[in-house]
Amino acid sequence: MVDVNSIKEHAEIVGSDGQHVGTVDHLEGSDRIKLTKQDQDANGQHHYIPLSWVKSVEGGKIQLVKTRDEAERSWQAA
Repeated sequence: MVDVNSIKEHAEIVGSDGQHVGTVDHLEGSDRIKLTKQDQDANGQHHYIPLSWVKSVEGGKIQLVKTRDEAERSWQAA
């Protein structure tokens, strides 16, 4: 389990393939991350990903257990 205190606003989120998924807006509740809507793939809206997708947080970068494509297919629109 990842320490939620290590997840900071504006941190980059990358997939297991190393591809950019999004940028942290903030933590929403105790179990999901809200992504900023400014990312090019966000289509101008916020998205949520569950904390259970987070594999690690290192050097201010959050790596997921899913690839970018898997994450984008499964994220929830806000």
